[in-house]
Amino acid sequence: MNLDKLITKHLTRYFDPSKRIPEETFQQLLRYLRSSPTTINIQPNHFHVLETQDGKNKLADALVGRFADNAEKVRNASHAIVFTTRKDIPDTHLQEIFEKERADGRFADPEIQKGWEAGASNFVEIQTENYGGDVLHWLEKNTYLIVGATMMAAASLGVDATPLEGFDRTTVDAAFDLTDTDYTTTLLMVLGYPDEARVSRQPVSRFDAEKIFTHM
Repeated sequence: MNLDKLITKHLTRYFDPSKRIPEETFQQLLRYLRSSPTTINIQPNHFHVLETQDGKNKLADALVGRFADNAEKVRNASHAIVFTTRKDIPDTHLQEIFEKERADGRFADPEIQKGWEAGASNFVEIQTENYGGDVLHWLEKNTYLIVGATMMAAASLGVDATPLEGFDRTTVDAAFDLTDTDYTTTLLMVLGYPDEARVSRQPVSRFDAEKIFTHM
């Protein structure tokens, strides 16, 4: 991954529909996505991976009205991912995490595992209080961390990944049968290779370093 190139690169807005991410490369990216870290290993996400044109069209068809311009991005991308987040963290979800950690041998000492579980449970309570009961707000911060990390992982594989916030949550939730579930749509991502004829050649515009960095 060429970091200097990323510094001067715009996010890809237009994808080349004739270019597809190799299956091995995409599966490697999904392995990374599955392994992405979250606070106290809370794992609040479910990912709808759209690999077929029908899958992409299902999402694109849900991008209507003021968000219709994003439909082309989805249809022309090689792949798309719908990042959904749990609306809350019931004890059943915590227990499922703890059981998986025990099965995977995350902690060799059972007493350490026991202490971790008590601390993790308490941290969920703290975060719930911090956000006035709106635990989704905290969980979606974890989703954004995963999205950012996945973008960098994609770049390391030579794949462009663009997040999309331009969608109606109610409409996308309905399209993917999420309305009455424990999950809701947080962010979309389209992946693939740029349409070179439509790549922005303009300079990237950001605040000067002196404005945004305080060195101590």
